Amino acid sequence: MALFTHSLDHLLAELERLDLLVRIQVWRARQLHAGDNGLSPYYISEGEVDALLAQVVGRPLWADVPLSDNVYQTVQTAIAKIHTQIDARKMENKAAGRPLRLDLLSEQFNLLPVDVDILLLCLAPELDLRYLRLYAYLQDDLNLKLPTVDLALNLICPDIEAKAVALQRFQRDAPLIHYQILRLVPTPSYATAPLLAQSFQLNERIRRFLLEDDSLDEALADYVAVVDTRALSGNLPLQTEGAVFHPVVPLKNDTEEKLLILARQTPQQVFYFQGAAHTGRQQMALALGRELGRQLVVVNGRYLQQTEPEAFTNLARLADREARLQNAILYWSDFDGLMLPEKSRQQAALIEMLVNRPDLTILAGADAWHPGARLGTVPSAVIPFTLPAASERATLWASHLNGETEQIDLAQLVAQFRLGDGQIRDAILTAFALARWRDPAKIELKTADLVAASRLHSNQQLAALAQKITPHYHWEDIVLPAEQLNQLRRMCDQFKYRAQVLETWGFEQKLALGKGLNALFSGPPGTGKTMAADIMATELGLDLYKIDLATVVSKYIGETEKNLAHIFSEAETSNAILFFDEADALFGKRTEVKDAHDRYANLEISYLLQRMDEYEGVVILATNLRQNIDRAFLRRLHFIIEFPFPSVDDRRRIWQQIWPAAAPLDEQVDLDLLADKLEISGGHIRNIALAAAFLAAADNSVICKHHLAEAAESEYKKIGKLLDTVKLAP
Repeated sequence: MALFTHSLDHLLAELERLDLLVRIQVWRARQLHAGDNGLSPYYISEGEVDALLAQVVGRPLWADVPLSDNVYQTVQTAIAKIHTQIDARKMENKAAGRPLRLDLLSEQFNLLPVDVDILLLCLAPELDLRYLRLYAYLQDDLNLKLPTVDLALNLICPDIEAKAVALQRFQRDAPLIHYQILRLVPTPSYATAPLLAQSFQLNERIRRFLLEDDSLDEALADYVAVVDTRALSGNLPLQTEGAVFHPVVPLKNDTEEKLLILARQTPQQVFYFQGAAHTGRQQMALALGRELGRQLVVVNGRYLQQTEPEAFTNLARLADREARLQNAILYWSDFDGLMLPEKSRQQAALIEMLVNRPDLTILAGADAWHPGARLGTVPSAVIPFTLPAASERATLWASHLNGETEQIDLAQLVAQFRLGDGQIRDAILTAFALARWRDPAKIELKTADLVAASRLHSNQQLAALAQKITPHYHWEDIVLPAEQLNQLRRMCDQFKYRAQVLETWGFEQKLALGKGLNALFSGPPGTGKTMAADIMATELGLDLYKIDLATVVSKYIGETEKNLAHIFSEAETSNAILFFDEADALFGKRTEVKDAHDRYANLEISYLLQRMDEYEGVVILATNLRQNIDRAFLRRLHFIIEFPFPSVDDRRRIWQQIWPAAAPLDEQVDLDLLADKLEISGGHIRNIALAAAFLAAADNSVICKHHLAEAAESEYKKIGKLLDTVKLAP
């Protein structure tokens, strides 16, 4: 017998069987209503009342209309014949590897035959509107065109016992309702309709699925993407909502081999890919999907967890439903966002979904998570992901540059940027775009292009938590004693050569923590602490983020740690220098613990130091009052650099180099006099020079002594001092 050419053929065959059930009950109903005057929907006659009282519980009136043996036997024979034909053709489809959508739906959601019949009842009007009028006729109400639960059970079930059992298929936890395969519709004529009186309708996404339309449920459009791993090819990344997925090169490494073995052992299990962004979690999921010949349904966990608990629960179920419909692996990003106490209800809903999922689910997050007994008997595995080591990064850079690296300083790129495979690929594409714009006639890729592109493709989300400072100062812009300048250069050297010392030379194996670079800059305001951090960022080709610790510290217990955790989590893949200003807001001298506030304050300090030790980038703490910082904390820092108040000679150098070459400075301005008489820091000198320039511009003249005197007087007032401008006279 010929197989079904497509799922619609199968559905029409099943509806032919359903049609016989409907046809025979319509015949019975016609006999029952033969003497009606057409007004039965609008009043209840005395005869009908008597008939209702005499009716057997659980049976419609038309069910008692007798059928002749000939009619009954004919119908049963026809139904059996259709069953046999359908089963034979389905076997042909299975043998040919051409599954049918209705069977797939039944398998994925464990539907019983009664569920399938119920589903077909509400599918029928989607294919043929005549069923709406037939249902209305059987329900004796022209306004009731959708099938009710009562009608469905009367059509399908032979007796009251079967009807009572089948009624459970409409409960909240039954597959048809739980997975929103169909939805119950309240009956308008009832204030609170009993379950039997409620109508039901096929879900639009299920209707499209049965008719071989795999477009995504509209409710999931903002949170979910479907990625066909088999279609990934080429050199450009595939952009999806909230995430970037890159073309997959089969990794064939030890991790992938283990995952493949586990994935093939049992369908139902949970993998937790733990690691920072850009550590290859998504790429591994895609590679695994391609090896298994499976699509990925990708959930943007960061967006989804922002919804209310009820909406989250509903959307999580829809995501699970979508993965089942697509026969796909479910990949849930930013799972660790659900570990916060305020997200406990959302986490519980997701865990419930994972326990009931019959297939592979991959969770991804940065923070540690060990499911333990939460998943019951569902097998699980936690797989750590880290950024490639220096040698691996060098190989990746060379591979994606096709070996054309003679003009490229790979050592610089490897040392400055801890990037993943996808980021390196994207950085190279962006670098070529920069080179093309610089000289369209001769596209020549330079190290500077790759550095700029690498900064662009580092995590930029830290900008939402801190002030991003674009580095622009150089060594010649800062005036400091030789010792402090040497310390700053040593800091830069330690960062530049960390890959060589820690990874190539093996010192990383000797260090559990402290693989980054931590420093304290202390000194009065305006002595160059921020400028020094800026110069380091320029020297190292990194972004600089300034965080005011005074705004991070909270009076609410636990909030400070939460703020710091958010900053360091984003910073892990930012490839940036973290500059914590006003560090003494948190690092006051520890005293004996007198109350709960003191105890929690010390916990906050310890947490910051812990995150600094774990962070593998550059962290600089700036303070005006070093004496307020406990010696125990100072021992945890790699560098402590004092920024002294500038001497007369230092102030003279600052005054000399503060002026741009184009600035029209009057020759009569005595910079030596300014350095001698104005005992201020470099920051105040800069403010005075700038203010004097604006005064001169307003006077349409060069920058004169009286402009500087007026600007200096104003600056002194800002810092609460008085200035005798006579001192500035020649």
